[in-house]
Amino acid sequence: MVVPRLVVAAPASGSGKTTVATGLMAALRGRGLKVSPHKVGPDYIDPGYHALATGRPGRNLDPWLVGEDLVAPLFAHGASGCDVAVVEGVMGLFDGRGGTGFASTAHVAGLLAAPVVLVVDVSRQSRSVAATVHGFASFDSRIQVGGVVLNRVGSDRHEELCRAALGERGIPVLGAIRRDDAVAVPSRHLGLVPAAERGAEAVAAVDRLAALVARSCDLEALVRLARAAPPLEATPWDPVLAVKGPDGASETVRATVPEAPGVARSGPVVAVAGGAAFTFGYAEHVELLRAAGAEVAVFDPLRDEKLPDGTAALVVGGGFPEAYAADLAANEPLRARIAAFGGPIAAECAGLLYLCEALDGHPMCGKIRTTARMTDHLTLGYREATAVRESLLTRPGERFRGHEFHRTAVPAPERPVFAWPGGGDGYGEARLTASYLHLHWAGCPALASRVVKCS
Repeated sequence: MVVPRLVVAAPASGSGKTTVATGLMAALRGRGLKVSPHKVGPDYIDPGYHALATGRPGRNLDPWLVGEDLVAPLFAHGASGCDVAVVEGVMGLFDGRGGTGFASTAHVAGLLAAPVVLVVDVSRQSRSVAATVHGFASFDSRIQVGGVVLNRVGSDRHEELCRAALGERGIPVLGAIRRDDAVAVPSRHLGLVPAAERGAEAVAAVDRLAALVARSCDLEALVRLARAAPPLEATPWDPVLAVKGPDGASETVRATVPEAPGVARSGPVVAVAGGAAFTFGYAEHVELLRAAGAEVAVFDPLRDEKLPDGTAALVVGGGFPEAYAADLAANEPLRARIAAFGGPIAAECAGLLYLCEALDGHPMCGKIRTTARMTDHLTLGYREATAVRESLLTRPGERFRGHEFHRTAVPAPERPVFAWPGGGDGYGEARLTASYLHLHWAGCPALASRVVKCS
């Protein structure tokens, strides 16, 4: 499979990867190219901006969550039919899980055989940038650093010094971006404010990033670098084939009907929470639910007073309910309907909070007899969890790889669903799994089948 592609990486977080990657995606789309957007790691927020920039779903590539063997197939699935793919990295180029390089940007670049563009913040250096880039380019011979984008350049003279130093090492400079506070994206306690919460403001921000990158970077040279990537030896991931795996998933697969207005589907309706309060979700989850035979309907707990017609199951993913607790509480009709709902519910993090009796004193749905609260403590990291009880999504003894990312707390249940070294959590029963643990269902497609099968 021939997919022109490149990875936008950096020596460290905060160097400007999101600015360059999102702006590049939007600028290339502005040139008439079909751009496939990807993000290394479990992050949900950057893909939202990528989706605005490209008009396509932002997709995550994470070897920890889905396994090394699925990274290239998932990439190929997302990039099918596109002219170029841009992959935004995570943290520093070689920073992976714990003290290893596993699940790092370099790891994913290697799995994709993709050239790397290194974004370097040069605001406090000039000639030293060459030493920085030389070190990153030579650290791992399997990784091709194909060029550099200088970020936060202070002046023409500053740019000349940086270019000269890199020229001595034969390192191409593919762009030089001046300091511009106007393109900064607002942030809060868990990082950038999601694009879905900003509405038209987010669209305008992406447009500014596109203009910035278009005038500051050599788009033709970047596309040439992407086209220099070798053919990718990967068969695109197929959600229908994925759900026909172990666990008897094949018996839940029904003939799928193309999504179109007015077209009836025969499968159960799985309602997926969306809107500004529930923005965290992977595109493959909906694809797997549909492949397992479900009709997926999105609802907004902030605005909708009832569930979609015919709802047979609920999926309530992550997001920022703590930022909208009062508004969620004010939607009493929907909370009452969810409290009375007897179908299966799969909930993660924000979904867990929404199902509690209260969040920071605001009444929630009351499906789980406990309360949640905001704290000053950030819980963040990958988890290798073992299911210790049966629930909607889990069977005892099964192992899952996921991640946690929150500043809230829910009292530990007496009988948790998941356990891992030093911790564990999750409320569960035959028709419920609610936990802080974020899972990527492409790595365990039986989860989609279990939701549909129980509907």
